[in-house]
Amino acid sequence: MPKVYLCALMFLTACLAAAQTTAPKTRIIGQIASLDSAKMQFVVKTDDGTAVTVELGPATRLLRVAPGEKDLTKAAPIQFSDLGIGDRVAVRGVSPATAVMVMTRADLAKKQDLDRAQWQRRGMAGLVTAVNRDAKEIGISTRVAEGRKTVVIDASGQVNVRRYAPDSIRFQDARPSKLEEIQIGDQVRVLGDKNEDGTRLKAEELVFGTFVALAGTISSVDAAASEITIKDLDTKKPVVVRVNADTSLKKLPLPLATMLAMRLRGEQAGMAPGGQANRPAGAAPAGAGAPGMPGGRPRGNMDFSDLLERMPAFNIAELKPGDALILSSTRGADPSRVTAITVVSGVEPILTAAPERQIGGMWNFDVPMPSM
Repeated sequence: MPKVYLCALMFLTACLAAAQTTAPKTRIIGQIASLDSAKMQFVVKTDDGTAVTVELGPATRLLRVAPGEKDLTKAAPIQFSDLGIGDRVAVRGVSPATAVMVMTRADLAKKQDLDRAQWQRRGMAGLVTAVNRDAKEIGISTRVAEGRKTVVIDASGQVNVRRYAPDSIRFQDARPSKLEEIQIGDQVRVLGDKNEDGTRLKAEELVFGTFVALAGTISSVDAAASEITIKDLDTKKPVVVRVNADTSLKKLPLPLATMLAMRLRGEQAGMAPGGQANRPAGAAPAGAGAPGMPGGRPRGNMDFSDLLERMPAFNIAELKPGDALILSSTRGADPSRVTAITVVSGVEPILTAAPERQIGGMWNFDVPMPSM
């Protein structure tokens, strides 16, 4: 989870400062990509993607530190044989290194599991509906079993506030921010303690971002480059959509898309002789509830996240020009290029049902769980 790597980065940077010597001030932070025990060296892939070869000498200090530790008092000396591919390291000097601080891949994974459990148990996500800067509180609309609920987030005190970077949903790319930067309409995920009835939460960590929803038809697909070009339904302009490993690709089955389209129009299926509803094969009866769509009532603001979790995935190589898509993305500096968080195909009936409506006002996409 994000807290692991954020703390790791801050701690390893502090360790480098504490380990300073008269050696050249080369600092490297990243993950071990390969090891060569014969030459006593390893390759580090830095956080910016650069590969750096690090050589160890007789005087090199190798220390294993646990994620979450605040200093080196509990650091344990280790040997080269204890290093592993995927370990996160902070290195001072390279030829040879004077000090290497190591957080092992196993330790990071264990801490990540603990943090993930924390976010699932004590976390909450929602859309910002109110901001009280004087009281350091924000109001959010969040999903609960009964529907949507308003919760007040108390962000006073020591709160780690971060903002997703433009064109990225990776927490490691999120930037330190302030409560004052949060605006109505932003989406947040917050970690903290809730009161008894769940109407207030005392925040410890908060990550937020400005997300947009787009819809359009595909002009071209470049599967090799993981890019899709669409004609935006609202602006009528081309938008290049980048897809990466973090993007959720979901496809709506035709019967479900048809049912959602009818609900969007506020229509009920016609009745056939004998009182049976005329509907596409496989579609739910008119008036029946669908995930996120309470029975029979059209909803202008569809709660889409629960629905998508149950839908099948697809590969962008399956797409072709003319297909319709709905997608969510971060708001980047260039509106003609976006990085997709979620891409939904099979939505032709829905867009046909409401071609005049701005898609951003029709769908709720929750902010993603902080991820690496």
